[in-house]
Amino acid sequence: MDDKTFSLDELCTLTDLPKRTVRYYMQLGLVDRPVGETRGAHYTGKHLDQLLRVKQLSDAGVSLDRIREVMSGAIAPVPLRPRRAGSIDVRSHLHVAPGIEIEICPEEAGMTPEQIRAFVREVMLAAERVLASPDSANPAPVLHTP
Repeated sequence: MDDKTFSLDELCTLTDLPKRTVRYYMQLGLVDRPVGETRGAHYTGKHLDQLLRVKQLSDAGVSLDRIREVMSGAIAPVPLRPRRAGSIDVRSHLHVAPGIEIEICPEEAGMTPEQIRAFVREVMLAAERVLASPDSANPAPVLHTP
């Protein structure tokens, strides 16, 4: 998603935040400024990650001042609230290969967007190595024990 770009409208739709709030978060320095200026301005996956993180912390009752510290690398301030009926979780699904998928909840894992990208790269490299190995063509039978 790093190379995908978004308009402000698309970003607002994806995060379920009004334009005014997104601009306010940028003004406060919680989210990076757009790439480009005026009508040519656009947003990247990094902006989306930042907004989702700010929204998640804000929804958990964390102050904007504390969110700024967390966005700058401080440890997350509070545990997440327990999920309740009707709540929305943002999770990423990494499709590794047919039949292999990893679900990532960055907040629960305590991972930054950069750490998630590094994790994804390493998983994909490991999958390539395992799937390309000669042993993967003739896997050993799996023994199930009670």
